[in-house]
Amino acid sequence: MTQQIVWRGEKVEVKGNLPPVGETAPDFALTANDLSEIVLSDFAGQNLVLNIFPSIDTPTCARSTRRFNEELANLENTTVLCVSADLPFAQKRFCGAEGLNRVVTASSFRSSFSDDYGVTVLTGIRRGLTARAIIVVNSAGIVKHVELVQEVSTEPDYQTALSVL
Repeated sequence: MTQQIVWRGEKVEVKGNLPPVGETAPDFALTANDLSEIVLSDFAGQNLVLNIFPSIDTPTCARSTRRFNEELANLENTTVLCVSADLPFAQKRFCGAEGLNRVVTASSFRSSFSDDYGVTVLTGIRRGLTARAIIVVNSAGIVKHVELVQEVSTEPDYQTALSVL
């Protein structure tokens, strides 16, 4: 199954669907900045916000990472995991240069995360990157909120995502 979103005016296909609200979040294995593995169980007992986007080096993706870093100052028992297909080195460079120390970044470059979470862009010149999406998982591992942003160049609905925590 595919979904359609818009990327700067171009319609593109996205593979699959986001995990359903009320279901257990699918397990994943992503790559951390130090090239170690990050898995869903690393966040057991915590709320987890998956901030998924195409590339840390684009303006909208950078804004969402900064915004969640700010919002985390007010949240307890919550981690924001920023996921993109960027190499871990680029993610680490960006967060270091920006002084972002509350969010965690993870790369999907050698995992099935994008397919498993329904965010793989299938068509257009940006195929292979991840679509912009927000998935909120509660401390019990249950999906509480999902948003596939329909125009990739726009920011997600932060307030709605954070309101379910």
